[in-house]
Amino acid sequence: MEKTEFPDLRIDGQIALVTGASRGLGRWIAAGLAHSGASVAIVSRSMEGIKKAAEQIAAQGAEVLPMAADMSDPAAVESMIQQVVSRFGRIDCLVNNAGVNVHKPLLEITPEDFDLVSNVNFRGVYFASQAAARQMIENGKGGRIINIASSAGFLLRPQIPNSVYAGTKAAVIMLTKAFAEELAPHGINVNAVAPGYFATPLAQDRLNDPEIREKILSITPLKEIGGPKDIIGPVLFLASEASRFMTGQTIFVDGGRTII
Repeated sequence: MEKTEFPDLRIDGQIALVTGASRGLGRWIAAGLAHSGASVAIVSRSMEGIKKAAEQIAAQGAEVLPMAADMSDPAAVESMIQQVVSRFGRIDCLVNNAGVNVHKPLLEITPEDFDLVSNVNFRGVYFASQAAARQMIENGKGGRIINIASSAGFLLRPQIPNSVYAGTKAAVIMLTKAFAEELAPHGINVNAVAPGYFATPLAQDRLNDPEIREKILSITPLKEIGGPKDIIGPVLFLASEASRFMTGQTIFVDGGRTII
C-alpha cells in the first residue's frame, strides 16, 4: 500500500523575523507564528511601539525578541539581522511586512513623499531579504522569505489616489519572483501574500465611514473585511513545510476583490 505523506503546518523550533510588527497585520502575523511554535523577533520603528506586541507574544509562552529599526536604512536592516542571529543563532523565516503610505493624488506627491514610501516598501524589502538570505545560505538549511504585498499592487481601487504605494507593492510582487529564482538553489522559498481590506489601524478611518465601508464591501465578493485569522493562515502556510513546493508565488487574500 502506498504511503501518503501529509503536510505539516506546525513550525515548532523555527526562528521567524517579522517587520512592522507593532500593530495590525504584522502584530497578528507575529502572534500567529508564535502560536504555531516559532520563536519570533519583531521589529518596529521604535522600541516604545513594539512593547505591547512583545508582551502579547510572551504571554503565549513563546520566546520573543523586540527590536527597533528603520527599514529604509540598509545599515539598520543589517544590524537587525545580526541581532536576531546573535540571539537565536539563525533565521528560518523572514516576513517583510513593514510598509507606509501617503494618500495624495499624483499631482500633489512630493519627492519627499515618494522617497518615504518607496524607501520602506521597496528598498526595505530588498535589503532585508538580501541580509536574511545571506544568513540562511551561511546556515545551509534554506529558509522562507514571505513578502506582504497588496491587492493594490495588482488592481487599482476607484477614486483612491495610491500611485506610489501601488507602484511599490507591484514591485514587491515582481521582487518575489526574481528572488525566488535566484535563491532556489539555496533551498530558500520566496513567496508573497497580497491582502485586500483588513480591519487594521491603517484602514480604520475608512472602515469607520459607513459610506466608504459599504463601497468596499460592494466590490468584495465575500462581503467581509479581513481579520487576524485571514492573514495568519496564508502566512503560516508559506512559513511551513506544507508550502515546500511553492516559490515565486503571490497569494491574494482579499475576499475576491481582485477577481472583478
